[in-house]
Amino acid sequence: MNFHAAARNRMSAPDLEAILRQVGAERYHNRHPYHHRMVSGALSKGELQAWALNRYCYQAVIPRKDAMILTRAEDPAFRAEWRKRIEDHDGDDGWSGGIARWLHLATSLGLDVEAVKSEKLALPATRFAVGAYLSFCTNRTLLEAVASSLTELFSPVIIAERVPAMLAKYDYVTADTLAYFSKRPEQASRDSDFALAYVLEHADTPERQQGVIDALVFKCDILWAMLDALQHAYGEGRNIPPGAFQPETAR
Repeated sequence: MNFHAAARNRMSAPDLEAILRQVGAERYHNRHPYHHRMVSGALSKGELQAWALNRYCYQAVIPRKDAMILTRAEDPAFRAEWRKRIEDHDGDDGWSGGIARWLHLATSLGLDVEAVKSEKLALPATRFAVGAYLSFCTNRTLLEAVASSLTELFSPVIIAERVPAMLAKYDYVTADTLAYFSKRPEQASRDSDFALAYVLEHADTPERQQGVIDALVFKCDILWAMLDALQHAYGEGRNIPPGAFQPETAR
């Protein structure tokens, strides 16, 4: 479907929601070959390490993009709800939330914590993608920024595929390794319910409806591009750019 020309006329809220869910069904990164290789047990340990290290860049930017969204929200009730996202990732003290749990995942796979936190070994494409996401949430409308978060509608699906497969297929991965994911389905469902209701209420013209569709497509493209970069660098052919993570030097 051509999602970039989906809202020629104003849609009802149920029709708009159906389009947004179709975006996820067609473009969410659970359809990517790298994910398929992960859940089939085909990734090397180095490829899993590369995924964890690069994904950290995305995890670390989430509270920053949410802070940018907060600065533009005039409704106190909206801000009260949205700031829960920052608390989820940063924790009460800055290092007891989701970001800390992702670092635990990375170090459990054998990565050095300071190397991961520095982001210096991440792929250039990862850094560009993450920067584009932060820029989008900073510079586009509040409605579009909120809509870009709607990939959370689909994250429980990918987690339900990823976690049991990784536990079954990789003998060095444990439930403790994947502790990050224990809270995410509940948090993502809470957050996506709020964001979806906001989008359906405020996307009240064809132009705004097209804007939120395009925002979700953009976010799916960001996540897809990150896996494209991993596949190109660490898959068959090993096209690792200069300065990026080298699995054999993980220690």
